[in-house]
Amino acid sequence: MSTAILTGQPVPGSSLEGDLRSLGFDVRLASDAGETETLLAAVPADQRVAVVDARFVGHPHALRLGLTDPRFAASALPGAISVQPEARRALSRAVARESSASGGLAVATENLAKRIAAALEADGVAVHHPELGTLVAAVPTDPQERNEARQAVAAVDDEAVRLRSAVKARDGFFTTYCISPYSRYLARWCARRGLTPNQVTTASLLTALIAAGCAATGTRAGFVAAGLLLLFSFVLDCTDGQLARYSLQYSTLGAWLDATFDRAKEYAYYAGLALGAARGGDDVWALALGAMILQTCRHVVDFSFNEANHDATANTSPTAALSDKLDSVGWTVWVRRMIVLPIGERWAMIAVLTALTTPRITFYALLIGCAFAATYTTAGRVLRSLTRKARRTDRAARALADLTDSGPLAELVNRVTRGAVRYAPALVAFAACALVVLGAALSPYGSWWPVLGAAIYVLLSPVAVARPLKGALDWLVPPFFRAAEYLTVLVLAAKADVNGALPAAFGLVAAVAYHHYDTVYRIRGNAGAPPHWLVRAIGGHEGRTLLVTVLAASLTAAQFKVALTVIAVAVALLVLVESIRFWVSAGAPAVHDEGEPA
Repeated sequence: MSTAILTGQPVPGSSLEGDLRSLGFDVRLASDAGETETLLAAVPADQRVAVVDARFVGHPHALRLGLTDPRFAASALPGAISVQPEARRALSRAVARESSASGGLAVATENLAKRIAAALEADGVAVHHPELGTLVAAVPTDPQERNEARQAVAAVDDEAVRLRSAVKARDGFFTTYCISPYSRYLARWCARRGLTPNQVTTASLLTALIAAGCAATGTRAGFVAAGLLLLFSFVLDCTDGQLARYSLQYSTLGAWLDATFDRAKEYAYYAGLALGAARGGDDVWALALGAMILQTCRHVVDFSFNEANHDATANTSPTAALSDKLDSVGWTVWVRRMIVLPIGERWAMIAVLTALTTPRITFYALLIGCAFAATYTTAGRVLRSLTRKARRTDRAARALADLTDSGPLAELVNRVTRGAVRYAPALVAFAACALVVLGAALSPYGSWWPVLGAAIYVLLSPVAVARPLKGALDWLVPPFFRAAEYLTVLVLAAKADVNGALPAAFGLVAAVAYHHYDTVYRIRGNAGAPPHWLVRAIGGHEGRTLLVTVLAASLTAAQFKVALTVIAVAVALLVLVESIRFWVSAGAPAVHDEGEPA
């Protein structure tokens, strides 16, 4: 239970107390600053507390936005201030100063919430001020102002605003025009029945897994059912975020589930398509694995670029200015959003092609579309990086270093060389990636040439991270490392040419990719990278790459398949157990992804 302290004399006919109770607050009345201090001291330290001016007039949703959002330690709107337990000490100090300064006079309650908010900010507490748009939040000082404020409240439909704001501000064309117009009402239906975003997220995952199972049947009816279920899973995927925004049910666990389940659903569906194709006599596991690798590398490019520029200073470029200018023209916004093949357009394409064509055609279209999107976005970001005058921070360099996932072998090389060899990190990473992938691609299965390429990769990759990654193109280092590891596994499994090798490789890449996504979401939540022991235990990108090449050179194709399976299971168990332990018990702030659709 949260507590709201109403300060000043209650206003006859005001619905404020009822509105606060409907938002889950236990309402208490204080006639002056001294009584406010007394009531505040009686509230348990682990509860949220709001101080609200009794004269407040406004929409209930304005109060909801200003007083109940769990993402912020303190938030305020005109006439009201709300703090979570981590900001309670600062609130107590501010109220104590007000009580002492007023001498307990009743007049001291006038603008008390406003003065407290100012005192919290002066004390170093970040106070969030929500965007209210057309919503009303005011503290009238006379009957005429109160009457005008009430008329302004009546003129705006609070529920309509709440529904509109439940939809993500920036989304793809398909999501905006084909899903959100009705999924927002599904979100409201869920809210009124007490369902949580996490429950809807789980339902979306289960629906996608059933869709994957239908695709795995290999029948036309199964493919049609799979396409329909995948679309419904996406509707639920949109609904969970809209439900979170509609009811302000943000949580650390929810943000993690929403992000990781999207990847799990899509990649499980790829596996289902590959199984279905195999039942029909068509082996498309290499295409399925290639699609997963391409999509994962696309995401790493997005994450790395955004982290590199998250808090960069002097972060301007002519290319960015041109992009902003294009976004000012309505139709170009939607074209640019569609050609990057965001999750809505991508899943719609997969669903339709699954129902109407074959898994092979579906994967061909997916690979071509994602390759074009990756080329378009990466080229634009490279151009921006080369033309902008940005100074990147230590935080950005640390985030990029964590995203590289360098393990014990890279540490050993850097310790021996003491970082003496320093070249352009992106160029070195690209050369190392090319050597190991080409070494595997140009040699027959069982050759030791890929091992030599991997050994050189182990020696070169630490050179790329020997100094802080603050250069213009240093954000490309993590994507190059991801491509090197994943493509090496794909090529060697394909070269083995034994039944089951590619599915085993798919499992291994999926397990490692989960670890890399987990790293990204921890960094995004300001929770730091995964513990160093975990990175060491699973070998780092360079250790795993070397291990896979050695196994391919020294084992028969059948034995190599078994080895890949064992490594996949071991990595999956380690990263899943640690990830679940962390996110269930994490003290990371509650977040919800409002960025570009992935």
